[in-house]
Amino acid sequence: MGATTSKYVVVSADCHGGASIDGYKPFLASKYHREFDAWAADFENPYDDTTGADADRNWSSERRLREMEADGVVAEVIFPNTIPPFFPKISLVNQPPGATEGDLAQRWAGLQAHNRWLADFCSQAPGRRAGIAQIMLHDVDASVREIEWAKANGLTGGILLPGAPPGSGVAPLYAPDYEPIWDACADLGLPISHHSGSAVPDMGPYDSAQMMFLLEVTWWAHRTLWHLIYSGVMERHPTLQFVFTEQGTAWIPEELTRLDYYRGRLSGTGGADGSQEAKFGAGAVEQLSMSPSEYWARQCHLGSSFIRAHEVAMREAVGVERIMWGSDFPHLEGCWPYSRQHLRLAFAGVPEDEVRMMVGQNAADVYGFDWAMLETLADAHGPTVAEVAEPLPADDIPDESLRCPAFAAARFLGK
Repeated sequence: MGATTSKYVVVSADCHGGASIDGYKPFLASKYHREFDAWAADFENPYDDTTGADADRNWSSERRLREMEADGVVAEVIFPNTIPPFFPKISLVNQPPGATEGDLAQRWAGLQAHNRWLADFCSQAPGRRAGIAQIMLHDVDASVREIEWAKANGLTGGILLPGAPPGSGVAPLYAPDYEPIWDACADLGLPISHHSGSAVPDMGPYDSAQMMFLLEVTWWAHRTLWHLIYSGVMERHPTLQFVFTEQGTAWIPEELTRLDYYRGRLSGTGGADGSQEAKFGAGAVEQLSMSPSEYWARQCHLGSSFIRAHEVAMREAVGVERIMWGSDFPHLEGCWPYSRQHLRLAFAGVPEDEVRMMVGQNAADVYGFDWAMLETLADAHGPTVAEVAEPLPADDIPDESLRCPAFAAARFLGK
């Protein structure tokens, strides 16, 4: 995919959106409207960013396009952000399922309302939004039908794979229960994205629980990688593509080394014959025809939200073609509305062809964006190659940007 513009085509592989509480009602199955009215009347939204004056960044198509274009971004992948009907909080974090079958049915209807709202929202900016459909793991057959609906209705972002943490009431992701989901996504050519958050178990009613969530959230998300590899999901579905979003980037080289090492030990090779590891791996690891790092290179991608410069320096070990930049719009920890500065901070000094891949081409390939169309938009809104090549001194980092860890780390280190 050759470049035909002097501007960078910037695609954010990690953005968030959703309707307001009332905005979901038109997309909710009518048989739930009475229950919805009762729920909405009593619901207290715990999130300032989805209730304040700027909450409409989540659902105002016009405002969203205007602010992202000013930030140099011409297309986006949309994960959920607001609270769907009948949920106590955002669906990107784990929450116990309803105590009754009825509660689960209501929540499933709420996620379907989000998916239908999202399809409509994406249609308001054709070719510029890859919406990601939500599913629940409690009913695999219903999830398969929803995946088919998503494909038929233009949600090109594929599906969001929920976490299945201990205590969640569903089988772990390495269980065979989910084979119909893998089959459906592979058959339809839809990518599967796993965003950090929902894989964390209940941290308990303690003052330090939120802090522990922050410290551990990415590790719980990382587990999905080895669950999918070692259970043979990637082996059985060689065309299926997986995206691991907002989980960092630097963890991949060391993790792949560890997983490759254990593959050898579990299979009894390299002197491990008769070892305890080989006993643990007997009957399972033989099904893998490749090493974990080979599965990674064939089927995995990173949604590298507000990537740090030291992570970009590791790009060859991660795979330049695996990294997809993201702004995390409209989250407080994201790099917007300073994405132009962030691109300088992260990518100055990196060869142009590699920058093009990481900030746009890779995401366009995974999520099926029309590259020619995006290049036209980039001519009007994208940053120039020369602009991104100019290093951003620590003294020029805007104070307001320090809510983003990438800027804060650079300011702290003085570079």
